[in-house]
Amino acid sequence: MTRPAPAQAARGDTARPTNSNTRIAPARLLVPAPGPAREPAGSDNRGLNSERMRAALVARLRSHGIADERVLEAVQAVPRHRFVDEALASRAYEDAALPIGHGQTISQPWIVARMIAAARNGRELVKVLEIGTGCGYQAAVLAGVAREVYSIERIKALHELARNRLRPLRLAHVRLVFGDGMLGVPSAAPFDAIVVAAAGLEVPQALLAQLAPGGRLVAPEGDARQHLVMIERTGAQSWVRTELEPVRFVPLRPGVLL
Repeated sequence: MTRPAPAQAARGDTARPTNSNTRIAPARLLVPAPGPAREPAGSDNRGLNSERMRAALVARLRSHGIADERVLEAVQAVPRHRFVDEALASRAYEDAALPIGHGQTISQPWIVARMIAAARNGRELVKVLEIGTGCGYQAAVLAGVAREVYSIERIKALHELARNRLRPLRLAHVRLVFGDGMLGVPSAAPFDAIVVAAAGLEVPQALLAQLAPGGRLVAPEGDARQHLVMIERTGAQSWVRTELEPVRFVPLRPGVLL
């Protein structure tokens, strides 16, 4: 199996990262604090006007270059505050990564939308694989753009957390897998798109092999300095690689943690 073609030149960006699973950007964007309007009692919004704040977040993403309306609709449909701890719920609609425990983070909404839009490329997606379920937020967004979503997590506690957070949304086409993300889910391959939510020194060959011809894989790559990369499978043994913007993600690790 041949390796992907050499990377194209990256865009310049020298700002220092402030958190993980995010684009490296000069400033963190915040959604304004909610006003007096409230959702009906029993909506479990933890005091947030979720619909209004989601709409404001989507407007921010659109103004910062996210143009795929299908992806933006999927972001707006997902109540992000359900995927973070109650103590952080008031920050759920910031365009920022937030801790979810076990040294992991819920990805910045901009980077979630960016990666999914790049992997989708305007296509209708049948089957998608996510590496690194975390709390389940990105899997929920993927569910809005794909008929089938497989999401694999190596940390058992996070796998269970994601299951609990996703259950109320009743997304029957999302399938959670506990296992080594670096190995993918070969029994369900090939995938139209693969989105990797952790950075390795290089993209595992096992994942490239599970990408359908014409499919796209989007992943962070690197160690101290990381870039988002997009790899498109152009043939049975050929891939084309494009380097995107600088990012900062948690590391991609092998094996599982019980």
